[in-house]
Amino acid sequence: MSKVDLIIIGAGPGGYRAAEYAAKQGLKVVIFEGSEVGGTCLNVGCIPTKTYVHSSTFDEARERMATVVAQLRQGVEGILSHPNITLAREKGVFTDAHTVGDYTADNIIIATGSETKWLPIKGCDDPRVVDSTGLLQLETLPKRLAIIGAGVIGMEFASVFNRFGSEVTVIEFLKECLPALDSDIAKRLRKYLEKQGITFKMKTAVENIADIEADVILMATGRKPRVQADFANAGIEYDERKGVTVDENFKTNVNGIYAIGDVNGRQMLAHAAEMQAIRAVNQIIGKKDAIDFSIMPAAIFTQPEAACVGSTEDQLKEQGIAYECKKSFWRANGKAMAMNETEGMLKLFVSPDGLILGCHAYGAHSADIVQEVSVLMCKHTTIAELADMVHIHPTLSEILKTAVD
Repeated sequence: MSKVDLIIIGAGPGGYRAAEYAAKQGLKVVIFEGSEVGGTCLNVGCIPTKTYVHSSTFDEARERMATVVAQLRQGVEGILSHPNITLAREKGVFTDAHTVGDYTADNIIIATGSETKWLPIKGCDDPRVVDSTGLLQLETLPKRLAIIGAGVIGMEFASVFNRFGSEVTVIEFLKECLPALDSDIAKRLRKYLEKQGITFKMKTAVENIADIEADVILMATGRKPRVQADFANAGIEYDERKGVTVDENFKTNVNGIYAIGDVNGRQMLAHAAEMQAIRAVNQIIGKKDAIDFSIMPAAIFTQPEAACVGSTEDQLKEQGIAYECKKSFWRANGKAMAMNETEGMLKLFVSPDGLILGCHAYGAHSADIVQEVSVLMCKHTTIAELADMVHIHPTLSEILKTAVD
């Protein structure tokens, strides 16, 4: 049995970031990975889907995906070749609260990620039904694609396969797509995608797969934390649906054991996992940080893309929070007109004392604009201070400046 400073289970964005950061702090680290390094995000998630978003044809997308994933995976392998890191190419399994495989440590970080959440719909064992991983493995473009679920995964694939030439239908139980997005922005984006030829069936429940007329059916009904039965060997509290129970520092109920990323079910985003990794390692080495996990930007890479940070207008109304809504449009922006990308709208929610409560937008490069807003929110910048900041002309960032001028 070998003693190390830190054991990490899972080499996805959270796991490999924790390993890299801990190793640079001088900790001896062992990281377990039973599959490819890089996790869902790199191998079958955000990176492959973005290569599809930025490819012109289905065949080009498949070719580019293999190349891009291989290059990035090689980069992660390079990170994990640090002299303080040992990569154990096997599934990490707890024997007890301080032992995983052939290693023991006082501190352990669980970063096992998430997996497809399959709905118990009659006929879901139909060979036409795939999850996002299965869709990315298709070798031929489906003539008709049905997507169950209008969340991030469903909407991104709907946009991509519509552009490739598939006949796309999206079926959603809720009244609007993308529930994390401001409902006004979500509706406008959906209406635009309808004009591009995507059929939406909102407020519709699928009771039997046999009723769906399509060559391929994507189950895009979300993801769930990937918990393991052996967590019980360490006495870790977890829920099959909600994931591992953690506090604000991502500590579990067992001293020295942390759970970061999708497995704790808190903020299921790759960049959230990376920042949670930093917090967990900081807890281990006794270092304070000022990471604000309440300010978590996110993006949806449809065409045009959408992005958000902070509260939606509906949430502000429900909570009785006083706010003013400021709007700005892509069609009034010189750079957007020059790019022929005039579809888009930004909504900025501001408190009576001028602080930014949230920003939701759709339009070309809206993720970049929302990232700027996220920085401003982290620094408690007022809109009066934003109005005094110079923005390059012509750029899309002027859309944000226009909202407050």
